[in-house]
Amino acid sequence: MKEQPGAAASPLLLEVRDLTTVFPTRRGQVRAVDGLGFQLHEGEKLGIVGESGSGKSVTLLSILRLVPPPGETVSGEVFFRGQSLLAKPAREMRRIRGREIAMIFQDPMTTLNPAFLVGEQIRESLRIHSIVPRSNGLFSRLSDQKRKAAEYQRVWQAMADVGIPVPEQSARRYPHQFSGGMQQRALTAIALSCEPKVLLADEPTTALDVTIQAQILALLDQINREHGTAIVLVTHNLGVVAEFCQTIIVMYAGQLVEKGQIDQVIEEPLHPYTRGLLRCLPKIGAGAAKAETKRREKICPIPGLVPDLAILPPGCPFSPRCDVAMPACSEVESVPLLPLRDGRLVRCLRYQRQAGP
Repeated sequence: MKEQPGAAASPLLLEVRDLTTVFPTRRGQVRAVDGLGFQLHEGEKLGIVGESGSGKSVTLLSILRLVPPPGETVSGEVFFRGQSLLAKPAREMRRIRGREIAMIFQDPMTTLNPAFLVGEQIRESLRIHSIVPRSNGLFSRLSDQKRKAAEYQRVWQAMADVGIPVPEQSARRYPHQFSGGMQQRALTAIALSCEPKVLLADEPTTALDVTIQAQILALLDQINREHGTAIVLVTHNLGVVAEFCQTIIVMYAGQLVEKGQIDQVIEEPLHPYTRGLLRCLPKIGAGAAKAETKRREKICPIPGLVPDLAILPPGCPFSPRCDVAMPACSEVESVPLLPLRDGRLVRCLRYQRQAGP
């Protein structure tokens, strides 16, 4: 794969190897994440795309060991700075979450606690991770007051950094007093308050209008440039990934089906599923001569639905929806992930001859 500028020299922060997360059900095991692997370097912006049910959000929850029961990660490894996260005791993981690896959850309406002030919810992260140390001296009461004042200074700064106006007043408001965009900014402030090295953003622009979407993405880009924070952006919107990310992973039915640099994948998609996602995007012509042609073009949705993960079709999970499927696609036991000579990865039998040594 063609490396992004400076990627080779950037330290490796996060490495996921053959990650598999399973939810046992009455109808059998559901592999929400099936053998996923990738690397994330300092300052890198990685996008994970796919339809709902592809395993994107469960991937982020698996990294932080937050998969709700009865789900569990049954195999694979997750390394942060060379240390296995899956092998760490629960107490050590609590120290890493929020401090080293933070997450922006998908829905601010259900993530923010409606009974607590926004400023208190941001301050809670600082207290949990002891960002402002507690004093045990003779004047501990006075010291605690100073510590609380120092924490609120950091809360106000975090809110200002994400563009929340008048932080001193906004910190004393409840979540329902914020607009959707401001709630998303509050979640971002919580995630960034401890200055993490890795930020996992799960659909941070969902249900926001395009203007607010652009503001949130610009904010994340600024955080990436100024602090070197590595970002994993999960979304179903290929347009957002094309604008923001350097590397892209396409997931389908829990599996990685294509991975490459963003320009490679957008300009020359290899997997039929990736091509189908791109055909779903509306196209806007650049000139008046093309206007009539563009008006006649129709968005081409991918036929069918994401398969039931408890009853996957034989062979390639995408073969029932694929317009170029071959008989072999449904006859093989599983389709391998092929490394191509240009550095890309693709899970499709049509590229076996192009696979690298």
